Amino acid sequence: MNHLAALAVSLLIGSTLLVSSCATPYDIGNADPRVTPVEAAKNVAGMVNRTVAWGGLITAAKNLKEKSEIEVVGYPLDSENRPNSDAKPTGRFLVTQPGYLETADYAPGRLITVVGAVTETRHGMVGEANYVYPVVVATKLQLWPKSSLDRREPSFHFGIGVGVIH
Repeated sequence: MNHLAALAVSLLIGSTLLVSSCATPYDIGNADPRVTPVEAAKNVAGMVNRTVAWGGLITAAKNLKEKSEIEVVGYPLDSENRPNSDAKPTGRFLVTQPGYLETADYAPGRLITVVGAVTETRHGMVGEANYVYPVVVATKLQLWPKSSLDRREPSFHFGIGVGVIH
């Protein structure tokens, strides 16, 4: 009976640790995640200096003289404020960040969440098509781990060991 009680206590402790280790959402403060980049580009006058929280897939990053610039294909944020790349894209946007960002880290294909103020729109090209990008000056950047591209649901592994006493 002692082995069963020990197993029950171990299971209780393990499940408590499992539940308490669930991810905490990335803090976006009072930023508005509901306005999409497409909506912002259409109404930039109403969006200037508005703080937004957008996320997406990095398509390009470059360092300029005094700032870095990242081009992102936007996706809605999930409950952890991570971009949900399984959803329909919400439009492209540009992120500027004062100073230097390592473009090897902020590489195409990485997921990012950005909090910052919309400052303007900029005309550019996506392939051969004209495109109007809203520009966000970042106050917070969250570069998600590469493994988050492959994982949309929590991954748990649970095992029970069997001890043999001689």
